[in-house]
Amino acid sequence: MGFGRFLVRRTINMAIVLFFTVFITIVLLGPSMDNILRLSIEHEVRQEVINNRALVSGMSTQELERYIREQIDARVKAIGLDEPWYSPKRLWFTMLKILTFDLGRSYFLIGESGSSRVSDIIMERLPRTVLLFTTATAIVAAIGIFVGAFAARMHGTIVDRANSAFAVISSSFPLWWTGMIMILVFAFTLNIFPARATPLVPASDPSYPLALLYHMLLPLLTMILIGFGSWSYIVRNLLIGILAEDFIMAKRAMGIPERRIVYAHAIKNAAPPIVTIVSLSLSSSIGGAIISEVVFDWPGIGKLYFDAISVLDLPVIVGLTYITTLVFLISIFVADILYGYFDPRVKVG
Repeated sequence: MGFGRFLVRRTINMAIVLFFTVFITIVLLGPSMDNILRLSIEHEVRQEVINNRALVSGMSTQELERYIREQIDARVKAIGLDEPWYSPKRLWFTMLKILTFDLGRSYFLIGESGSSRVSDIIMERLPRTVLLFTTATAIVAAIGIFVGAFAARMHGTIVDRANSAFAVISSSFPLWWTGMIMILVFAFTLNIFPARATPLVPASDPSYPLALLYHMLLPLLTMILIGFGSWSYIVRNLLIGILAEDFIMAKRAMGIPERRIVYAHAIKNAAPPIVTIVSLSLSSSIGGAIISEVVFDWPGIGKLYFDAISVLDLPVIVGLTYITTLVFLISIFVADILYGYFDPRVKVG
């Protein structure tokens, strides 16, 4: 019963956070969105009229300008731009469209399928970002847990000190700088990996999945190199505290091997914070994918975010903000479920 109430509270909190994130995004970008949308409508109408030679030849300049203005006003009114962006009707209508994934059309960008719908463009890129960062987080967590547990077993030895030193050094270098060094060494000097992580073959080609995995190797190796040191240091500190607990002393007195104590009993008791860290690392890495994907030119939502900001494509920016917030909240929700599974206090609290 307690765990059910816990999940209900978390669900309500997630919905509130998502609602206010969309609201704040609209408030910040509302005036700019209206101005750009008006300019887009005007450009679209003028282009259509100019391409209609029969219509242009039968009108004077003043009549043509009046006709264009009438068409612009009609389209502006049809989508509700005749009211200010902050009017309750428009604000609620805009939020409802975003929350139901009706993200509109991009002003400047198009997807690989040729679609200009923001939802289509994002859904083309999102699986690639999830693939890269989920794989990297899983490998980093696995290596970090194993190395951290080994360092905890060797507490106070040179192995433990070397692990701590590597954690400090590896976490001190920013990912974008390390990425450029890796590209310089492995792409330009050794010619092992391509410099760009975007495959040259089209997405419709049957060989595209293999090409994508091959191009993913360099950014994946860079993220693993940067990430597992700090992970191992965190796990090492968690396990050192647990290994000093009374129940661990009792298991040692029972003659249970130290390796089994560390990897079976101690890690199990450290599972709740480890699960939380994994979920937070995954969600934050996806949300902060802009710099990583731009450095390696990985065709994910981080690169799409950068492209949209570069040309001020506001529908794509709003859509990406909503999607990344949703992914972050889902990750936190999954972490809460797993935390409740591993920690009995949540189930009965």
